[in-house]
Amino acid sequence: MASTLQDRSLGQELSPADDGDHAVDGAFIFRDNKLVNATVNATNMITDNEPSCTSREMAELATQAERETRREGGYGDGPGVIDVGDQLEVMCGPLLNYKGMSNTTTSATMWHGSVLVVTKPGQRLPPELTLRHLGPQSRDTSGAQDLPNGAINHHRDLRRGQDPQPVQDRHVHGVKLYEDPVKAFWHFALYLPLQSYEARWTYSIANMRYLSGAIARTSYSHTFVVPSTSQSMHVMFHSCNGFSIGTDEDAWSGLALWNDVLRSHERKPFHVMIGGGDQIYNDGVRVDGPLKAWTTIGNPRKRRDYPFDEELRTACDLYYFKHYVEWYNTEPFASANGIIPQVNIWDDHDIIDGFGSYTDHFMKCAVFRGIGSVSFKYYCLFQHHIPPPKSTYTTSAPQTTESQGIDGTGADPAQLSDAFVFKQQSADPCFIIGDAPGPYVAQKSHSLFMRLGARLAFVGIDARTERTRHQVNYPETYDLIFQRVRSELSSAAAGPSKITHLIVLLGVPIAYPRLIWLENIFRSPIIGPIRFFSKRFGIAGDLFNKFDGQVDLLDDLDDHYTARQHKHERKQLILSLQALAEEYNVRVTILGGDVHLAALGRFYTKPKLGVPVEQDHRYMANVISSAITNHPPPKAVADLLARRNKIHHLDHHTDETLLKIFNKDPGTSTKTANFNKVTMPSRNYAILSESNDTSNVSAVNGVSYPNGHATNGTQPADQAQANSTKEPGKTNDGHSPLHFGEENAGTQHPAASGIYEGDGKGGLDVCFKIEIDGHDREGRTQGYGFSIPALKITKAKVHGT
Repeated sequence: MASTLQDRSLGQELSPADDGDHAVDGAFIFRDNKLVNATVNATNMITDNEPSCTSREMAELATQAERETRREGGYGDGPGVIDVGDQLEVMCGPLLNYKGMSNTTTSATMWHGSVLVVTKPGQRLPPELTLRHLGPQSRDTSGAQDLPNGAINHHRDLRRGQDPQPVQDRHVHGVKLYEDPVKAFWHFALYLPLQSYEARWTYSIANMRYLSGAIARTSYSHTFVVPSTSQSMHVMFHSCNGFSIGTDEDAWSGLALWNDVLRSHERKPFHVMIGGGDQIYNDGVRVDGPLKAWTTIGNPRKRRDYPFDEELRTACDLYYFKHYVEWYNTEPFASANGIIPQVNIWDDHDIIDGFGSYTDHFMKCAVFRGIGSVSFKYYCLFQHHIPPPKSTYTTSAPQTTESQGIDGTGADPAQLSDAFVFKQQSADPCFIIGDAPGPYVAQKSHSLFMRLGARLAFVGIDARTERTRHQVNYPETYDLIFQRVRSELSSAAAGPSKITHLIVLLGVPIAYPRLIWLENIFRSPIIGPIRFFSKRFGIAGDLFNKFDGQVDLLDDLDDHYTARQHKHERKQLILSLQALAEEYNVRVTILGGDVHLAALGRFYTKPKLGVPVEQDHRYMANVISSAITNHPPPKAVADLLARRNKIHHLDHHTDETLLKIFNKDPGTSTKTANFNKVTMPSRNYAILSESNDTSNVSAVNGVSYPNGHATNGTQPADQAQANSTKEPGKTNDGHSPLHFGEENAGTQHPAASGIYEGDGKGGLDVCFKIEIDGHDREGRTQGYGFSIPALKITKAKVHGT
């Protein structure tokens, strides 16, 4: 096993024999050893200590290596800058990503990931990363030692019968994804074998020096944890990691909840953290950025016709880059980035508030298409560690305004005159690439599929690239996604580890109270006079946005799957997921964010049809976790949504509603009305793990819990019904618990601790970590839990009921 890692450089092509049919064998690897040999030869000569090797000769040799790289590997000649210093001057990073697994049908399962650092341009040599295996993850944190960036270095504590398999250190040379006169992005591909035990790995990058700090380090280690071959991943989910314009960030204690994430990670390490969109808020580009002057143009037609020329493109490019660097260097978010592997999809704030949901004629204006393209560039680099398009949209180069086939938009000589863009040979296997570019971003959607350990799988739907006011995704994109998922489920079913739970990530909730009545008001004739007085006298000026003059909240309402114009698309998506669940006997759970509060929606077969939840393929929970950083909505808004929590009927078989999970407000705070048990307006994140038998657990959150209470929903349906909290004489209609895993949902549920680990039964424990006090800089939280049962369809079940 060790031999598959030892001495493998990025110049050596991986093959299916090495890392499986789904190996990342073309994403960041040169297919010609000539490039690597040239670089290594130059490296050897540059590092020669002979006195005759002058600084000038070193620079010439580095330039030769750089020319070889550019000729073989990408577009553009780069900035022509050579730094002959010995240190790697880092602006941002390292950022750790998870890319998926390969060889999952054998005992030689491989974990794939990547590390990204952003440096000054002109590094004379490719930076080098060392990847080291540290052995099993200790269960006891009492002897833990602090590592940089909040990591935990446990002393070796082997569990009985689990001797570590020897894995030699691997040295990985960085691949340059992008470079211009300001910065360079370096990618390190990580491949490591899963062991029979949960394992710790550490990586370090030699000679790093942070430009923002005074302390120089020769190495900097970061430790992360991967599951065993038989273990599903311990998952953290978050969304809305930023602040809306005008928010008093200091009053809300900044990124306080990331302190709690790191504390949770110390108690039980997260194997992956899923970003559900809005990982960064770039809305400031129109307030204090290069779009400020454009935003103040009063005439809508002039704003629509305004050119996105090279000058404006360059200014926006620099703004997005600087904002990413500033935000991703902000603690404690920066610490989590280096030690918990990330998986992300994007949403509107990663671009600009409401992108995709304004009127079509306005969304097609040059400025909106321009910032969509620029933000896609940095979304690729910072959040996915892949090379950006070779050029981004600008009206100064018409070839960049439309996609030109498989390679995206045409090349702009002005943009490539002093830049280098790595040419990717093929997409990472984790991506599901759309067939056609988006209507407002001249790039194709990037949805995701990957295994999350032994029995969990994940699909993240890119619901922003193709979005318009009237659609979320193209029908053809849904076809591609479901084809990929079916292929993966079929392949897994034939192997030793069947996928029992599919986690689906959407940018916004899909099981959520309806607000069509509010949409009707905002579109009614009454808004006309209000808009007139707003323009003439400034009355109710905050009600209307600065882009297309519509009611400011309308784009947020149009974003929702529950919006009137998305009703058909929403129904088809849910029915497709139900069919998938029934066909493959896999439980589907949906994640969603965006709304700045916590809630739990569920789809389920109508109770009168008598289908136990354990056999109900229609039962799908929608875990709504938002925001981890942005401020929550007012109490009145959350209470209004709670009053709108009706029983909705998707079709003749399926109902939906929110679960009463918030049995009390967190701590001693008052955040909701007494009647509101379904929406929690407080910052939060979620933890998901395979369910565990709780027979040995005696207390959770300080509350005693009887032995024998199972949280995986395998209790007989009649017993669960007998124990339900429904009122006497009333049918269980979904406002009451539907199965045993929903009994006592909230602070008294065993899953509220967030530290259970899987027993292979396929159920899922979910914990909402709710902030107690928004002014607490430590970000202390209270846990609220419930469980999702495994799906066990029996032959006796009547299909279609």
